[in-house]
Amino acid sequence: MNYVNQQTTHALAAEYVLGTLRGGARKRFKQLLLEHDSINDAVVQWESYFNGLALKLEPVVPDPIVWQKIQARLDNADDNQSVGDNVVSLSSTKTRFWQGLSGLATAAAIVLAVLLIQPKVIEPQQVQQFTVVQNEQAQPLWLVEVLQQTIEAQATQNVEQRASNDYELWMVPEDGTAPVSLGLLPKRDKVVLAKNELFEQIDIAALAVSLEPLGGSPTGSPTEVLFIAKLAVL
Repeated sequence: MNYVNQQTTHALAAEYVLGTLRGGARKRFKQLLLEHDSINDAVVQWESYFNGLALKLEPVVPDPIVWQKIQARLDNADDNQSVGDNVVSLSSTKTRFWQGLSGLATAAAIVLAVLLIQPKVIEPQQVQQFTVVQNEQAQPLWLVEVLQQTIEAQATQNVEQRASNDYELWMVPEDGTAPVSLGLLPKRDKVVLAKNELFEQIDIAALAVSLEPLGGSPTGSPTEVLFIAKLAVL
């Protein structure tokens, strides 16, 4: 990828924000976010642009005729053919059964079509806050993304692999109260952590990473704080 080529960078950033960049390509792009400020800037610009568009869209109520047609299909009785006054053949019963299922499927398809053709409000991206945890040499160690319900942490190759220790992530409240554990950080790859409800209730000064025995802090408090990182709000 040519990072100097703004057209390529912005094209990938737009796909990333929209969610159409999938699989290995999305994973590689998230890794590049840790390494290139220009790519981070492009992502922020596209998020701002799409969110601005979303605010200008309004939901559209389907025309009443659409619901009338759906109701007509549901009420339509395709059983005008009869074998006799009091006799219904087995084959006729099966036919009406499958016709009924077909009618329901058609109605469901109509409902789906109505939903798809309506102008949609583009939902804001799930990522609400993020930070890049760096070491003293300004090397990126983890990309931490705070989503609506979870926290995603992606380790880089710069994370020191300690066989006898774990890294633990902490939320540091602005009011000076005790740090709150958010869970163990990965030494490689990615982990998804539960988002503590305090994220929505208190002001957060920063996130901290501590070095702990295997399994996490034995005391409920950070043992040895290694890194501090400020959260950025998207």
